Amino acid sequence: MKDLSFENKLYQSSYPREDVYNALQMPVYNNAAFEFNTAEEMEAAFAGQSGEHTYSRISNPTVQYFENRIKNITGALSVTALNSGMAAICNTFITLGYSGANIVTSRHLFGNTYSLLNTTLKAFGVEARFCDLNDPEAVKANIDKNTCAVFLEIITNPQLEVVNLDVLAAIAKEKEIPLVADTTIIPFCVFNAGKAGIDIEIVSSTKYISGGATSIGGMIVDYGTYDWSKSTKLASNASEAGKLAFTHKMKKEIHRNLGAYMTPQAAHQQTIGLETLSLRFNRAAETCLALAQALQKVEGIESINYPGLENNRFYEISQRQFGKYPGAMLTFDLQSKEACFSFLNKLKFIKRATNLFDNKSLAIHPESTIYVNFNKEEKEKMHISPKTIRLSVGLENSDDILQDIVASLK
Repeated sequence: MKDLSFENKLYQSSYPREDVYNALQMPVYNNAAFEFNTAEEMEAAFAGQSGEHTYSRISNPTVQYFENRIKNITGALSVTALNSGMAAICNTFITLGYSGANIVTSRHLFGNTYSLLNTTLKAFGVEARFCDLNDPEAVKANIDKNTCAVFLEIITNPQLEVVNLDVLAAIAKEKEIPLVADTTIIPFCVFNAGKAGIDIEIVSSTKYISGGATSIGGMIVDYGTYDWSKSTKLASNASEAGKLAFTHKMKKEIHRNLGAYMTPQAAHQQTIGLETLSLRFNRAAETCLALAQALQKVEGIESINYPGLENNRFYEISQRQFGKYPGAMLTFDLQSKEACFSFLNKLKFIKRATNLFDNKSLAIHPESTIYVNFNKEEKEKMHISPKTIRLSVGLENSDDILQDIVASLK
């Protein structure tokens, strides 16, 4: 299937077993447990020797089918679907981390991701080392023998910073450290993380994939490109599972113990959403670029931030890594926090809501919502401004979105 297009790889994904009714959509297996004919079959399943499902907290046919479709379109070694993007991040770093380990990353992270790394994991002895990921020397200086990962968002939310993946991947490879990336802002149809040098990809499938914010989900995509015998924690797993050492550790222990596996209902909804991913992304991203260009001329807006604009400082690297449309989210600054609140309160059809890449356009003031629990000093370090509005562009007519913005600024 390597020569097939993205869409054909997606649509040619077959069921693990033939459906008795020849249904064109994978059935939803809502059950919790699965029956076995003999005790011997049950033992083999629980030992992971047969591949049979035992309990839906551990694996489920509907979820497995969703995972396999992601494998087909990405070329990944394995995919694990979880019940949120944050669950995917948490499972990843609990698999990789240990007391005394450190993660080299940026302060330009989504609020809860920053909190997980800087506060939650810190209590278990895992240190987050924050630096400028676009400064190769700073990255190298922060890596040592206890670094268990270099972690980034490929386009940060909401700062919209773009890191040079070629440079960062080269550093990670030289230092023999796995490169882990949250790629939520750019979908599979236009970006292949494995080819960009990313070893472990994390995605909030709630966003583009769910097909209009129908369900919550996350996934961990393991490309099998890191030599886990170099990992302090996973070296022993590598002797047993080879390239699958990370997935083996995570699936056999971490995700079972944390209990965050995706539900079959969410997997079914996201499997359907996956089929229209390219169409929805292209429409939303095209509209986002048109809006960014138009908003540069609108009175009352101090600045527009979107890497797809030619005057953006990340334009060239963004074009090289992601193509013409670097996502369907932009930000703009107004004169003050008060101006932001006034703008939001006047919106007529753009929704005042969190989340990204719904079919509907969503506007939010990140400083007073997503980052409300951080103090002023922390917000300044993360470059979270009280003057910033974040806009997730939906599938509405671009002129209507622009008209709502312009009218609300008056």
